[in-house]
Amino acid sequence: MDLKYKIDTGNIPQHVAIIMDGNGRWAKQQGEDRIFGHYEGVNSVREIVEACGELGVKYLTLYAFSTENWNRPKEEVDALMELLVSTISMETPNLNKKGVKLHAIGDITSLPQSCQNELQESINITANNTTVNLILALSYSSKWEIINAVKQIATQVQNGTIKTTDINANLIDNYLTTSNFPDPALMIRTSGEHRISNFLLWQLAYAEFYFTDTLWPDFRKNDFYKAILSYQNRERRFGKTSDQINNN
Repeated sequence: MDLKYKIDTGNIPQHVAIIMDGNGRWAKQQGEDRIFGHYEGVNSVREIVEACGELGVKYLTLYAFSTENWNRPKEEVDALMELLVSTISMETPNLNKKGVKLHAIGDITSLPQSCQNELQESINITANNTTVNLILALSYSSKWEIINAVKQIATQVQNGTIKTTDINANLIDNYLTTSNFPDPALMIRTSGEHRISNFLLWQLAYAEFYFTDTLWPDFRKNDFYKAILSYQNRERRFGKTSDQINNN
């Protein structure tokens, strides 16, 4: 059954973030190497980006490669980098056709130069698109991001550009790599794990979390719709009481 038609189109989260977990386990279940799961996971990315465009989700952040992932076996990291380059190159025409604007957050300079070049070319090609903002978190971790923001703010304080009394949540927002995007309203993690693995720690402060046992290569539109429906069945209070929300 297509769950799309149960969704309230007036209550769509503006920004969805996803931890795409389970590629390696999925591949193992198929008797294949881990990288096979990463290749299959690209099909899920394609479907979910399309679903976002259809539903009106304006921002989609995908945790594609964390700073901790550099510690994985070299052959897997090398294969992931090759996959990243080939996927971006292959998918850019389709992204452009569907009005998807590509962004990247993280320590991009730590990626191989070929990845940086392909990524920047795709960002340039899709720069004028407005349907969906696809944000790839690459060589990203939230602790890295927050430390980087603190260093920049400390430098500004030392230079006398800002005062310590100027430091507040809005100022910190401006120094994060996500400063141009709204905070996610919904965070999805696949594969049955119930943690956020150093992903958008600051930005997820008031997000709704949705965990599913489905492994990422098996995650399709109907699975995404389930997450949206779960989100729509929750009361988002932001520290207020139910009575306050209902009275407003």
